[in-house]
Amino acid sequence: MSEYYFSRKLKEVAQMNAEGKDVISLAIGSPDMPPSERTVERLCEVARDPSAHGYQPTMGTTELRQAMAAYYEKTYGVAVDAATEVLPLIGSKEGILHVTLAFVNPGDTVLVPNPGYPTYTSLSKLLGARVEYYDLKEENGWMSDFDDLFKRDLSHVKLMWTNYTHMPTGTPASQGLYDRLVELAQRNHFVIINDNPYSRILNDHPLSIFNAWQWSDRKGVARDYCIELNSLSKSHNMPGWRVGMCVAKPQFIQWILKVQSNIESGMFRGLQLAAAEALEGNSDEWHREYNVNVYRRRRHLAEQIMQALDCTYSENQVGMFLWGRIPERYNHVEELTEHVLHEARVFITPGFIFGSNGERYIRISLCAKEEKMQEALQRIMAHPLPLPKGGEPE
Repeated sequence: MSEYYFSRKLKEVAQMNAEGKDVISLAIGSPDMPPSERTVERLCEVARDPSAHGYQPTMGTTELRQAMAAYYEKTYGVAVDAATEVLPLIGSKEGILHVTLAFVNPGDTVLVPNPGYPTYTSLSKLLGARVEYYDLKEENGWMSDFDDLFKRDLSHVKLMWTNYTHMPTGTPASQGLYDRLVELAQRNHFVIINDNPYSRILNDHPLSIFNAWQWSDRKGVARDYCIELNSLSKSHNMPGWRVGMCVAKPQFIQWILKVQSNIESGMFRGLQLAAAEALEGNSDEWHREYNVNVYRRRRHLAEQIMQALDCTYSENQVGMFLWGRIPERYNHVEELTEHVLHEARVFITPGFIFGSNGERYIRISLCAKEEKMQEALQRIMAHPLPLPKGGEPE
């Protein structure tokens, strides 16, 4: 495996900034807005308590588990037992590690989407798993090709990673998609993990994979074959706080907890109680302002940037990114992204880092102030787009 793309590229951007070039980053999905005031106040309150600084249970505090269960009920209509079916995580990225360690032995096969979050691939390889990709393509609406998947011999697969609302393409989840994924897992006797941190951004109808086949009535197949990871990083503007959650049936939770308890010692009590406050206390008005109104205004600017770059995109995307296809005149996406970085001093993400099916695409983050996005647009418009190597544009 290689160094994470952003870890490497941000060193280059930092050097450019040190040289006074003032790069505007539209690459990273790190919310730039604060958590709610009540969330911050709760953290400060607990931090001042002299008795709150000891080790905490790996399973998390009762308050946090109850808040996470209530959040799933309110947001997705999914009933979760706070005592046995939810596990707090120090970020959902860490959950990818814990789940893989709990379910996969070296040499076992893991299904990973192409394009998809690079960590699904890198951690699987780091832990000795065999990665097998399944295609997501624009002509199929960036949905799984079930005609292909149901024909394939998947008897050797242990885990399948899926991620809707999808990153990087912004494809929203649907009931039908989740039903088919669960059917695939049931037929082949593997576990599906749905990574679900983006479901509430610019999305009026957030879904959980446990909406498939009625988890809540305790007869649903989703309960037997699915795990879901979620996070407060995107939905509650808390990326640096590192608070995530895993939802699954009690047996799965116990297996993951067995691994987790040997790796970490639980998060700071103040973080846990502040996270519970965020989950329970944030009003619909707060969500509408931060997760809808602000991102909608930024999305409009991102669309203008796409148009200035002659890129095409779907207007049906949700989440905190905009995914667009580059013009055919470019031989490689970095002909465009490197020009934009070094000439216009705007950092955008080339799609190849998400897999081979992303090689003709770019991704623009909405995690920048509107004035910065407006300035990025002006810089790009002021620098003519590069000609393809070896000739004039058609």
